[in-house]
Amino acid sequence: MATVRDEVNALGARLAKLTDSLHRDEVANAQAAMRIEQLEQMVLEQFGMSPDDLIAEYGPENQLPPTDLEMAEYEQAKERGEQVFAPAPIPYDRATQERRAKRAEKELAELGRVNPLALEEFAALEERYNFLSTQLEDVKAARKDLLDVIADVDARILQVFNDAFIDVEREFREVFAVLFPGGEGRLRLTDPGDMLTTGIEVEARPPGKKITRLSLLSGGEKALTAVAMLVAIFRARPSPFYIMDEVEAALDDTNLRRLISLFELLRAKSQIIIITHQKPTMEVADALYGVTMQGDGITAVISQRMRGQQVEQLVSSSS
Repeated sequence: MATVRDEVNALGARLAKLTDSLHRDEVANAQAAMRIEQLEQMVLEQFGMSPDDLIAEYGPENQLPPTDLEMAEYEQAKERGEQVFAPAPIPYDRATQERRAKRAEKELAELGRVNPLALEEFAALEERYNFLSTQLEDVKAARKDLLDVIADVDARILQVFNDAFIDVEREFREVFAVLFPGGEGRLRLTDPGDMLTTGIEVEARPPGKKITRLSLLSGGEKALTAVAMLVAIFRARPSPFYIMDEVEAALDDTNLRRLISLFELLRAKSQIIIITHQKPTMEVADALYGVTMQGDGITAVISQRMRGQQVEQLVSSSS
């Protein structure tokens, strides 16, 4: 009897143990079924497809298509003309895909939180960028037009300057030879390679002298050289009239007569107004104008048109 009782007790304990294990298995199955239901609902919400369709399309038995990065590298290689083959699908490997998933999660985390106003900010920045791009193109076009205008103006300046320099230099040689018989004068460019910034030097060698620098000339020679330069410009580019203020004040009679001969040449094509106290200059004038102050302090202007001997008479009376 004792043996039977022990066996009954052992079987009862075993039954209780199996009953408890069965209860735990039922609870686990219920939890698993609930988890499966939750996963199916999550799949439906996130991917918009049923679990069966998801498994059929992305199940482990399906090969994995090439990634976007692989396809982009393939297209770039084709554009470069390289001999490459299109990336082929690869078999599913859980460990590999888990590593890819972790790497993707890490990169996603590095992007930071999603900015809900990003689209609006992008639209505003894009509009600003397009506006500035248009303005930049306008500025580039305007700059090109200005550079073209500057190039045209520079070309015109070079042409006008070169023509004027050649004419003035030629006239200066002739005028200098008149004012300094036996002497030599010329104009020289300081930098012929850059006509836009070059200077002009005046070289003058009076008769009997070897010097050509203006700083070494006497006061009268400097004055006469300056007059030669002015007259050369007048003759190269004539004007309707000229006004000169005592340009011959520092000249002696000989040089004065030479200068008057130039006045005679100039007045053939232009009118000349000369302020002077020199009698020889007055002798060649067509008309004289004088300013005097009477005893009552009132300034009076007198004029006389010269004809023949009237010049000598007026000059004598003024002395």
